[in-house]
Amino acid sequence: MQGSDHGCIMQRMRILLQQKETGLYFKDIDSWAKGSLEAMDFLSSTAAIDFCVANKLNGVQLVLKFEEEKYDIVLPVVTPHFRGDRPSQAV
Repeated sequence: MQGSDHGCIMQRMRILLQQKETGLYFKDIDSWAKGSLEAMDFLSSTAAIDFCVANKLNGVQLVLKFEEEKYDIVLPVVTPHFRGDRPSQAV
């Protein structure tokens, strides 16, 4: 899709969760994928962070993924520490 005013090309952005240690992407509860194409795409960064808090996931980061990898943005996810936190588990 081409922008009419500035001649820029719009890229679709996906919002993903990724394990910091393994690089795996969140696919489903207790399911992680090697590739970003298999990963769950969250509607917003807030929804992804809320999901981490609700499911007590730690050790993950937020990835704003674009078609061209050079534009990807990786942000830390800091969640409150609860008793019984479960680290994100690789499957």
